Amino acid sequence: MAIIIKTAEQIDGIRKSSHLAAETLKHLEQFIKPGIKTLELDAIAEDFMRKNGAIPATKGYKGFKHASCISPNDVVCHGVPNDYQLLWGDIVNVDVTTILNGYFGDTCRMYAVGEISEYAQQLINTTKECLQIGLQQCFPGNHLNNIGYHISEHAHKHGYSVVYEFCGHGVGLKFHEDPEVSHIAEKNTGPILKPGMIFTIEPMINAGKARCKVDRKDGWTARTIDGKLSAQFEHTVLITESGHEALTDVYHDF
Repeated sequence: MAIIIKTAEQIDGIRKSSHLAAETLKHLEQFIKPGIKTLELDAIAEDFMRKNGAIPATKGYKGFKHASCISPNDVVCHGVPNDYQLLWGDIVNVDVTTILNGYFGDTCRMYAVGEISEYAQQLINTTKECLQIGLQQCFPGNHLNNIGYHISEHAHKHGYSVVYEFCGHGVGLKFHEDPEVSHIAEKNTGPILKPGMIFTIEPMINAGKARCKVDRKDGWTARTIDGKLSAQFEHTVLITESGHEALTDVYHDF
């Protein structure tokens, strides 16, 4: 495992790209309404990125054709934007990765479409808490896998399952770098965190079973195997000398 320790110049570039990724998600808030197609949301996200000097990392990545991943309801991740129209009561995740001046910033968040059920809101709240609990484990000298250990402990305590088929990852100079960041892991295992490491924490929490199935039709969209809801939040995180900086946490709203 070759974990890249970023230089001050690289950190500055990754921070700027991460801020733009966060701004893209903020920009989308006004458009998350019943009736809008996920394909329309994707076009809005791409237009915002490009107008701000960035390109979407997902477009063209391993044949993916879109600027974002949009995952409603039972879609765990990698949802392909299409003609699906958001409905009142839906929950939806939007995941964007910007490339700004060659540097990558990666983030995602949940949105409520109109008023949602208490069942859905509790899942979103717990998933948000899981991300924050993971961030609390980001400090020099800690074991990487303590992030996943504490995330899974919190999710299981609330009766939810943790997706283990997808994980966080190093990011910044490339879209995906070492290390892999598991969201369910053994305590006090994995690499030691050091200043200059940058990676994503992106817990995927399911209301039902943890397993996923990928749609054969598009080869990307991963859904829960039981059709129950899934939620996800993600930040790009820098390990600092004294703790961490969530580079995509510009608005402090998740």
